[in-house]
Formats: sequence, structure tokens, C-alpha cells
Amino acid sequence: MSYGSVFAPGLFAGKVVVVTGGGSGIGRCVAHELAALGARVALVGRKVEKLQTVAAEIAEDGGMASFQVCDIRQEDAVKQTVAAIVAEHGRIDGLVNNAGGQFMTPLEAISAKGWEAVVNTNLTGGFLMARECYLQSMSKTGGAIVNIVADMWGSMPGMGHSGAARAGMVSFTETAAVEWAAKGVRVNAVAPGYIASSGMDNYPVEMAPMIREMAKTIPAGRFGSEAETAAGIVFLLSPAASFISGTTLRIDGARPQARAGYPMRVPDAAVQARDAVKPFTGFHRAHTPKVFQV
Repeated sequence: MSYGSVFAPGLFAGKVVVVTGGGSGIGRCVAHELAALGARVALVGRKVEKLQTVAAEIAEDGGMASFQVCDIRQEDAVKQTVAAIVAEHGRIDGLVNNAGGQFMTPLEAISAKGWEAVVNTNLTGGFLMARECYLQSMSKTGGAIVNIVADMWGSMPGMGHSGAARAGMVSFTETAAVEWAAKGVRVNAVAPGYIASSGMDNYPVEMAPMIREMAKTIPAGRFGSEAETAAGIVFLLSPAASFISGTTLRIDGARPQARAGYPMRVPDAAVQARDAVKPFTGFHRAHTPKVFQV
């Protein structure tokens, strides 16, 4: 089997795209799709075993992928990592700023150390990667950056540190789109909502029942897939999005628009089976998160 992308074969032939957090979840999925479309993918992450596995999967499928171990929160490490990618591939045409993470804690219980860890991962690290890709390559050759944020619209109760960082990344996206446009660099963001990704398995096991119930809060009546998120990212990296910059694409089934007091009328099974709304599942190597294996 191969990736069932909706995009034209060879769309990214000859292009080099960096994917942070490429060892699992959405990052793994988008790396597979980009490689299937001809890109040379440079995976970046903290765990070499995960990166090696994904690189081997892509090679087995006929694609090209290299990898670099890097903690994106460390400025010198980011500089060296980007330099190594440029040295190996000659240039960087795209960056998917996907690496991130958070933990459930109410605001009053978050320590300064915990706050800084989440902000450094979800905001500072993304800034450092984007800045270095711009300075070391894109300012000379142009390119496209897609920053991955989250469904933090209005608020993010229980994860206020992540919500603040993601909102900051949206503002960074808008500013970078203006400042870097003169060099032919587009900067956009994608905000995934509730996506059935391996990241859900990082939460405590006691949260599993609550996670499974979250679909009831989504007007679309279901979780999104990794492939649906990857498709939005790939579109924003593609030439078809050449006049799109500084925007955030939400992929969330209209969840932020749900309002208390309005009766939730999610689609039934027959409606969800229709081609217009059923999940897109183009990723041939997708794994069902353990939280849903009941």
C-alpha cells in the first residue's frame, strides 16, 4: 500500500521539507504524505528510535527521509540542526513546526518551571526553528512555513500554559508573514481540534473515558484523523496556497462554534458515512490510539 494523498503525484518533487516532531502522530503522518509526493523530508525530534522508525517506513514506501535529533528548546542545538540539514540537502523549502506538548493542570497548580517548559516547547522552540530556517536558507531561496497550534479559541481550561503558547504562535505567524514576505516566504498556521492521534495516549489512563466522550462536543460528531490534518498542512505548503500567508486554518469540525444552550445535533451514522463528511483516511500506516481500543 501507499499513501492515499488527494494531491497530485510529484507535487513536491525536488523540495526539501523539515518536519519537527516527525517521530509520531501528526508529524509522522505529514512526513509520510510529503515523502509520497516526492519531497525529501528531514525529520527532527528528540527520540532517535522514533525518527529511525519513521525514516525506515518512508524508505520502505519508496520515499526519502533523513533525520536529526534535536531539542528545539535549545538555541545552539537548533542552529546546528538546521545547518546540518542545509549541508545535507542544499536548501530548505518548507518547515512544518509540529513539535509540541503539554500536560493537564489547572493554572493555580502550574509552577514557573512547568509553565516555561510548555511555553519553550510550543512557542520558543517553534520560533527558533522558523528563524533558523529563514536565516540559513529561506531568506535566499524562499519557502513556506506551517506552524501547528491548537484549538485554544476562547480558552484552554486545564492547559492554560499551552493555550498561551499557542496563541503566541498565532501572533508570531502573522508577524513573520509580514516581515518575511519580501523574501518570498509564506508563514501560516494549522489549528487541529480533537484529532485521533497517538498524542492522546500521552495523557493519564484515567482520562481515557473523558477523551472518548469529547466527540459529543463536536458538531461533526466525530474526531478528526491525522490524514485530514496533514492534508491541510500539505495544501498550505503547496503552490496552490501561494497567495495565502498569515492565516490560521482550523481543522476541528466546528467545535469552537458549539454554544451552551444550543441543542447539540451531531450527525447520525448514516450521515457520517456520506462522502462529504466521512473521515478521510489516506494514511496507510495510521495507528488507532490506544485510548480508542476498547
